[in-house]
Amino acid sequence: MTERYDAIIIGAGQAGPALAARLNAAGQTVALVERKLVGGTCVNVGCTPTKAMVASAHAAHIARRGNDYGVRLKGTVCVDLEAVMARKNGIVEASRKGLLSWIGSMEHCTLIQGQAAFESPTTVRVGDRLLEGARIFLNVGARPMSTVEGHEGVPALTSTTILQLRELPQHLAVVGGSFIGLEFAQMFRRFGSEVTVVERNPRIISRQDEDASSELQAIMEAEGVKFRTHANCIQLHNSERGIRVSLDCEQGEPEVEASHVLLATGRKPNTDDLNLRAAGVQMDAHGFVVTDEHLRTTSPTVWAMGDCNGRGAFTHTSWNDYEIVADNLLDGGTRSAADRIPAYALFSDPPLAHIGMTESEVRQSGKPALIGNRPMSRVGRAVEKGESSGFMKVLVDAESRRILGATILGVGGDEAIHSLLTCMYSRQTYDLVATAVHIHPTVAELLPTILQELKPLA
Repeated sequence: MTERYDAIIIGAGQAGPALAARLNAAGQTVALVERKLVGGTCVNVGCTPTKAMVASAHAAHIARRGNDYGVRLKGTVCVDLEAVMARKNGIVEASRKGLLSWIGSMEHCTLIQGQAAFESPTTVRVGDRLLEGARIFLNVGARPMSTVEGHEGVPALTSTTILQLRELPQHLAVVGGSFIGLEFAQMFRRFGSEVTVVERNPRIISRQDEDASSELQAIMEAEGVKFRTHANCIQLHNSERGIRVSLDCEQGEPEVEASHVLLATGRKPNTDDLNLRAAGVQMDAHGFVVTDEHLRTTSPTVWAMGDCNGRGAFTHTSWNDYEIVADNLLDGGTRSAADRIPAYALFSDPPLAHIGMTESEVRQSGKPALIGNRPMSRVGRAVEKGESSGFMKVLVDAESRRILGATILGVGGDEAIHSLLTCMYSRQTYDLVATAVHIHPTVAELLPTILQELKPLA
């Protein structure tokens, strides 16, 4: 017997439950299908657990620096990994429980556990149940992947399985020097592990400007994290002491011996088992669902939100996808993913936040531009907190006076940068921020000063 709904949502990640709530409020019947845990990557194995662990790592780091603040500690600071994991698990479980309660309160929404697969553009099978919906929304997310030779024969960790460790690694080798890898590298170094980051490219976070890359590496090296870049032939092998990572680097030893290896080399969309062909949904060469700027797929009955559409592997872009779909379908709006300004952060300590264009991209564009810089050592709030590493940088179009992009690597930068981002979204000139009166003492209060001291980008 076919179960009929106004809408079927496959995946209860960031966008799915929110869209279900809007449709439910509009009186539509909704089937919300989830094969594993509600909350998706963010709640279960992404933002929530990792940021909880980053907080524990920060506490350990500050405790070790007690003398810098005039705080005398007796004995050695050590980390109880089981306690860290228990705290993390409690936060995750509370968040997931809250989501389940919210979904359960929706009068017209039915939560169905199981793996979904299309049978036609309007029907989906979940186990023995056949669901039919006039509209179907994908919110299936992504998962870790590895392209490292030899990974199948060694007990390598992913960003998911490392969250289940019960004992602290003696030496953690992190393969991949980008966002996920660097967060875990600093975190486990602060927990007490020896850590080596292995990166194929000449520098870490290679899509960022070189100043951000080199400064963040210097910050982490000061804490004892080792880096092996130019690793142009990475291979994994079992060894008597754990795992051997072959590097074939231009300088240094040709391999790293580690007790544990974390593979942080990318993610792939969870689209390979949905039978999308039956729905007429096209994927690109990497498995991402092809959509237009309103997130409609090549099937007129199917939309795709979140990581699976390749338009941004972030919780905030997934949430914005929900807003676009809801606004266009329910409110008669015209919101578009094309209007979105790039914005993201690496939650290292200090965090690295970026919006808009990088300096390299501005130079390549040939736009006449202005630039403003300030080291965090000249930001009073950062000095007072004893966290003065990093810098702030803003780029402005010299003709339109609009902000092109900004990077803040420094304490509070992931929050302070939003005043610039809001200025960009409002399509105002940088004068809006340059003449604002900000609270003292804060990090954001220096943004007007930087904008008042802009110089031509040479």
